[in-house]
Order: sequence, then structure tokens, then C-alpha cells
Amino acid sequence: MNSVDATRLFAALADRSTVDAERHLDYWDRIFLKARELAGDDTAAEDKRELVDQLSRVLIGREKRILSLVKEYFTLQDILEIKDRLIGTGFIGGKSVGMLLARNILRRDRDFDWPRHLELHDSYFIGSDVFYSYIVQNGWWKTLMAHKTREGYFESARELKARMLSGTFPQEVKEQFQLMLEYFGQSPIIVRSSSLLEDAFGNAFAGKYESYFCVNQGTPERRYELFEESVRRIFASTMNEDALTYRLQRGLDQHDEQMALLVQRVSGTYRKHYFFPEMAGVGLSYNPFVWKQGMDPRAGMLRIVFGMGTRAVNRVENDYPRIVALDAPLVKSHGGIADARRFSQHDVDLLNLEDNRFHSLSLMQVISEGVDARLDLIGVRDEETSERMRTSGRPGEDVWILTFDELLSRTDFTAVMSRMLKELEKVYQYPIDIEFTANFNAEGLLQVNLLQCRPFQTKGQKAQVEIPEKIARKKVFIRQEGNFMGGSVSQSLARVIYIDPKGYTKLTLSEKYDVARVVGRLNKLIDRREDMPTAVFGPGRWGTTTPAMGVPVTFSEISKIAVIAEIAYRDGSLIPDLSFGTHFFQDLVETDIFYMAIYPEKDGVFFNEGWLESLPNRLLDLLPNEGRYEKVVRVYDVREKDLRLVSDVVNQKLICYAAS
Repeated sequence: MNSVDATRLFAALADRSTVDAERHLDYWDRIFLKARELAGDDTAAEDKRELVDQLSRVLIGREKRILSLVKEYFTLQDILEIKDRLIGTGFIGGKSVGMLLARNILRRDRDFDWPRHLELHDSYFIGSDVFYSYIVQNGWWKTLMAHKTREGYFESARELKARMLSGTFPQEVKEQFQLMLEYFGQSPIIVRSSSLLEDAFGNAFAGKYESYFCVNQGTPERRYELFEESVRRIFASTMNEDALTYRLQRGLDQHDEQMALLVQRVSGTYRKHYFFPEMAGVGLSYNPFVWKQGMDPRAGMLRIVFGMGTRAVNRVENDYPRIVALDAPLVKSHGGIADARRFSQHDVDLLNLEDNRFHSLSLMQVISEGVDARLDLIGVRDEETSERMRTSGRPGEDVWILTFDELLSRTDFTAVMSRMLKELEKVYQYPIDIEFTANFNAEGLLQVNLLQCRPFQTKGQKAQVEIPEKIARKKVFIRQEGNFMGGSVSQSLARVIYIDPKGYTKLTLSEKYDVARVVGRLNKLIDRREDMPTAVFGPGRWGTTTPAMGVPVTFSEISKIAVIAEIAYRDGSLIPDLSFGTHFFQDLVETDIFYMAIYPEKDGVFFNEGWLESLPNRLLDLLPNEGRYEKVVRVYDVREKDLRLVSDVVNQKLICYAAS
């Protein structure tokens, strides 16, 4: 990058080239050769500890809190085992470190039989230097440097992203890729992002970068081609607008963000021509969204699905994972068989080995095909629906509702997961967030595969806020109990963006996407959230990929919002998704966005849309060219009304009212 460094480097290389007989090794090779020599020396304990510290700084990362944990929980042999499964050089990235560290922490817990309950891993790691090698190999270094400037931050990133989807890899990297694929054979694998900044304290990057399943069937050439394509796409995802916005917001835009990769064998079982785990999910050691008084948020929670875990980490339309409060695992956030039927999982994500692709099937189809599954543990028969189908001339259809109740009450799964979350939180001294799968082994024992562990940003249980009681009804905008996340707050609001549910449902598909872009433009008009605290209200789910289910904004289009509200609108089948634990909710928590779900028809909920509609719509003052959407997108200036949002997380009460 500068002449001083260049002079030193090439002068050193010139000096070395004059001594042909001497074997020259770089720092990387020399330090690992030294490590292997020391590994077998039982008398060199202190030297080993120093070398672990040294190696961690070239292999693990730079974050001090993580490095201190690595120093305590990694042995020299652990580091060498990582090196043996490393492709290229450089750091292994945050996701890989989190997975390995969590497993080592549990192995040190001698008071519990973790080897019996924990599935082994045989992952590979693609070092962060491969990312830069790929860029240099293809002549894109100048474009990367242009991206590092303020003017080119977004523009050059778009150019680089497009190019990175079709580059070539250095030959030595290709050879290592091929050797790794030979090791896995035709077992399905997943290629996961593991960037330098990912999964760190304060910066999870949840869902910002891509991960891809390689079903890994077919000829060696075809399997290699699809793997290489996955690597390119993940490298290119470093230039996604959402990821760039996230980095910019958190002051990380000038940090070195290289992409390492974690390649894992997919956890699961072959069932006919499908492959998937018995169950998968996410776990939080702190439950940020307790829905019933008396629940302890410090007990943690799980979000469980049958099949691949993609339905647990993403908000999936019309599908609801099982939410488990670990201090009350059988208590549901809904009641009655009708709600259980509706707010449960209806489709299953799996790998189709015949078609060599990721696939989603309805639960009924999975059952009708006779695919092996422990339905006795994860579901209950829906006799009412089965009878209704029989009377309508469809006999023999077996209908199940996935509740996971028997799994939670008859097995030690709940106890194992609770122990895991608490042990990891204790060592991290911080709430944590994990991804996992679970499978039955040959002896019928349920074993958990810990795929990922990272610090979880949470606002915690703040001091109690006083909810004002004697407010004139005409001044109340919202009053409800529960269904909010963000702790106890007292927040003044300056602007409200309101998407009219009735008008929104009448729009065409393209018009619904237009509305999302309008919200994004309104978001961009906010310089600082503190100066213009804004709330957005919309039908169904914000951030959905399906406009029929809500407003399809991206994270960057709501990044400066202070409060986000999802309104249930039954006429349009637009229902909020209290999908805490997903990447979407991680974004809200990390960017300090308060969340609420509003069910206007529920008892105890007062939602006064009329109060808003009495105010003038300022949309055209802000965006003069958006007249066609004036009836659907309404923007209200509420500063003169002194609109305040007050929530008490302890008593689960919320009010939004005009103070003047």
C-alpha cells in the first residue's frame, strides 16, 4: 500500500533469493512447524500457552474478549486440528470461532455428560486470505480500494458484487477445494459465511451474508461446480446493500471485512430420497419477548422446527415454529385447537437428493410419502380435520399438528438445551444466541449438533417505568398488554408513517413493492434517529419476502426507524409474526428499534386509528412525486401532539398517547 513497505518487502525477498540452498519459510509456516514440535512435549506447558496466544492472533481473530476466551478454552492441539482442516491461510472468521469455542466450553463442563448429548463435527475452514487472493487473482483490487472511500462505498460495492459472481480461483485453492470435496464424498454440506466481523460482541451480522446448501449429488465435476458457485455468491454477499448499511451504521465501514467460510457436513438423516434433521432451531439464553406474566426472561427460549433450520432463523410466510419459554415449555403464546392449527409449522424444508436441490414440502406430503419421522414426539393428530376430510371424500389422509409437546415433556431435550444455554452464557458473561439441530442416534438417544454460538444483543429487564393511568380516552392512540419487545421505554415520537391496511391489500403486487420503496425513501430523509424519532405502522409483517403477507422492506429501508409496529388485519389475512430469535429480530434488537404487534380485535387492545387520521398527511411535503400512494402511505407530524410511547416490561403494559 505504500513505498516504505514495498521497499522493505522486495529488499528482503532479494536478499533471500541469493541463498538458494537455504529453505525459506514464511511466518505462517514457521510458527505452525514450531507448534507441531511443541505439541508432543509434556514439559513445555508454559511455551504451549504462549504459542496458543500467538497462533490465535493469526488464526482466530483480533477481538480481545473472544481471544481471552480462546486462550482459556483452547489447547495447542485444538489449534493444530483447526490448521489441519484449513484451506488457505488467514483467520477462520467469527462464525467458525463461535462454533468451536462453544463446543470447547461444553467439553470442559465436567458436571454434565456432554459427549453423550453432543453430536461431533468434522467441519472445514476456508481462511480469510482466500477472499483477498480471489480479488487479486481477478484484477479487482482497485475496485475494492474505491469501495473503501466515502464516495465509492456503495457504488463501487455494486460493481464489485457483480464481478465477484463470475471470477476464477487460484489453482492451489482449487486443488484444496477438490480435496475437501473428496473427503465429504456425496454427503450434503453447507457453505456458511464466517467473516472477520461476524458473530462478535455487539455485531452479529445476523442474516447479512449468505449461506448455501450443497446437496452434493452427481458427478465430481458437477459437485465442484456448484460448490465453487456457492463460494462466489457468499464472497459477493459482502457487498450487499443491507450488509454495507449495517456496517456503516455501526461505524465498521472502514474496518477490514474479509470473508472466511465455514464448510459443515449437513446434520441429518437419509429418509427415502430426502435428507434432513429430526428438528432444528435457535436458542436464546435470554428471552426478550415473554408473553405471559410470571415468565422469567432469564430462563431463555427456543424456536424449534421439524426439518432444516431455515424456518427457524428466517421469517417464513404462513408458517410458525414452536416457541418454547424454557421455564414454562408447555405454555403456548396462543390458545385453543384452532390457534394451534393456524400458528404451527405447515411446511418442511429438506434436501431433495434426486433433484439435487433444497426443497420445501407440505407437512401432509411428507407424512403421505411415508418419510420416517418421530411424529409421536413432535406432533398430535388433528382428528377434527381428518374427519372433515373423510366426510368430504378424502379418506386415509393423516393430519398432524406440530406441537413438540411430547418431546418437551417426555425427553430430557428441554433440560439439555437449558443447561447448554446457561453454561455458555455463564462463560461468555453475556446473553448468547445459538443455532442447533437434533437427531436420534442408533441407540435412540437424541443428540444435539451445536452449529453456531454468538453473543446476543438484548436490552435486558430495565427498571420499571410508570404507566400513566388517567389519560383521556380521546388522547390514547394505543393501549395493550404484552406483544412488544425492547424493554421498558419512555420514548417521544416526532413522526408516524402509517400504511393503511385496507388500502394496501387492494394494491397490485408491483404497487406493494413500490410502497416498500417509498418507506425506504422516507427512512433516508431521517438524518439522525434521535432528532426525528419515527414510528412505522403497517399490516402484517415488515421485512417479508412475500408482499401478500406484509410490507417487503429490506433492513436498510427501516434502519433509521425508532419504533416498528405490525398490525393484524384479518380481512387481508395479514398477521404479525412474533418471530423473536430470527435474523429480523436480531436486527431490531441490535439497532435499538422498539417492536410491537397490534391485534385490534383482541380483548384488552385499544387501537385508535381515528386519532391519526384526524391529522394532515405530510407525504407529499416530503416526497412530492409519490401522489399515487397518498391514500395508502400516510405520514403524520406528531410533535405538536407530544406523542409518547411508554412500555413497562415487568408488568407487560404499553401505552402510546398524546401528552398535549
